[in-house]
Order: sequence, then C-alpha cells, then structure tokens
Amino acid sequence: METWTDALRHYVIALRAAGRSSGTIRLHRHYLDGAARVIPSPWAASSDDLVALLAHEGWAPETRKSCRGALSSFYRWGHGTGRISSNPAASLPSVRVPAGRARPTPESVYLEALAGADRRGRLMLKLAALCGLRALEVATVHTRALEVDTLRVTGKGGRVRVVPVLDAELHQAISDAEGWLFPGRIDGHLSPGYVSRLLGELLPAGWTGHTLRHRYGTRAYAGTRDLLAVGELLGHARPETTRRYIALPDDAIRAAALAAAA
Repeated sequence: METWTDALRHYVIALRAAGRSSGTIRLHRHYLDGAARVIPSPWAASSDDLVALLAHEGWAPETRKSCRGALSSFYRWGHGTGRISSNPAASLPSVRVPAGRARPTPESVYLEALAGADRRGRLMLKLAALCGLRALEVATVHTRALEVDTLRVTGKGGRVRVVPVLDAELHQAISDAEGWLFPGRIDGHLSPGYVSRLLGELLPAGWTGHTLRHRYGTRAYAGTRDLLAVGELLGHARPETTRRYIALPDDAIRAAALAAAA
C-alpha cells in the first residue's frame, strides 16, 4: 500500500501541475503532515478518522476550515486517481467561520514584546505589525523580493501584493540577508507553523501574529479611511474580509452618531 511519503510526493506534483501556488502547497503539506502523524496509512483513513483530526482541540474556526480544505482536496485527488475506492472526506462537516470582530494587539503589548525579543523575534514581530504579513509570508521573506523600499509578497492563493517597508531595521535586515531572512530546513526557510508558534511565544496569552495583522489593518484604516487600500496591503480579495480586520476608530463612530443626530 502507498505510504504517506509517496502519496504526498505525488499529490504535490499534481498541485504544481494544476498551477497551485507554493504557499498553498506548503499549507496543504502542513495539515497533511499532521494527518500522517495520527493516521498510519493515507488510503486506510475512515471518515471518522478525518472528523477526529478536524476536531483538534484549541483550533480557531479559520484553522479548522483550512484543514478541511486540505483534507478534501487530498482525498478528492486520491479518489480521482483510483488510489482509494471511496472518498472519506466527502462527508466532512462544513466549518462555519463567525464574522467576528477585529481584535488588534494593543500598542503596549506590541512594544513590550519587541523589548523582550531577540533580533529574529523582533524582525518577525515587525513584519506582522508594521507590514501586516501572515506567518506564511513572514517565513518566506527573501532578499530578492525587496525592491527599493517595498517588499513583494506572495500570499494566499498566489496573490501577489507590494507592501512598503518603512522601518529602518527591517529594511536593512532584509537587504543584508542575501537570501531567506529566516533560514530553516523546510524549503530553505522556517516553516509557517514554526513562525506562528514563535510569535505566540513572544506575545502574552490571547495575542498572536494574527492579532498583529489586525493592528496593522486598524491603524492603516485610521490613517486613511480607505478600506480598499487597506485590503490591498493585507492581501484580501474582498472588502468584507478586510472589514473584519479593522476596529473602527472612536472618532469615526462618534462622527457618524453626530451626523445622525443633526
């Protein structure tokens, strides 16, 4: 029977042939590597095995939904190529992601984390807080992506955006890296999961790399009131997604109330 190693190798080839981005491929590998740790053989997995994996305690709805997508894609491919007679992911429950509210990391929390971090941690914090990068994007910062004072970022689904790098230390570090800013053993750079964990360790409980993105979006909107520009900086395809990253400034809410009362 085909092992996880062989199955994933062929699956990655199929994703590349389909034009999927390197970021998407890494994300799928991340979740499928997790599946391989608890399910002995990819083609012996049952629906119950996958549901148990999806029910991982402590996962946010977004993480659960992302994992579901990776499992569904993998087993759809396995079924389509005749590797498994029926698709165990076909009956996975849909994952509802609440609209939620923006939760930007407070400035005091961010500054305290910066003060207590080593150089590598400080650079990671700044990329999330001052450039709005996701963990995947932080992990894959490379010197060649720096063009004068902007960074070319490849995000979810291969979507490319350009983000200004205005912090002097951050700009110098990327320029001097001569390759990956955070070298590692996975494709030459640190894995997104490892970056996410490091950011979580640098910040107090309840604050994450994702809430640093909320900070970036909130502050960018407060300074411009331009939802489309903020969405472009964050790499969002839809304005409604960007809206969830922005805590409206108090003066905007007050101005709206005053206008309604006039």
